[in-house]
Amino acid sequence: MAVTANEVAEWMMEQLKSAGILHQKEAVDYIIQHFGESFIYVNENGNQAISKDVKKIFKKLHGGKAAWERDGFFWGWH
Repeated sequence: MAVTANEVAEWMMEQLKSAGILHQKEAVDYIIQHFGESFIYVNENGNQAISKDVKKIFKKLHGGKAAWERDGFFWGWH
């Protein structure tokens, strides 16, 4: 059965809940290995990033309770 963007976003949410922080690099590596490269793209800086569809669902799941820390490339509670 094919994995959905929703499942990837739910995994991200679980990681954030359990660790309190979610580093993009670790999330990207895990997503590629366990969910597939279709959920990853190369951004304008040449870095691998999580697809906009997944991030949109992830944002809906955390309801604004998590923030992206641009300098550290991670999400954390705020």
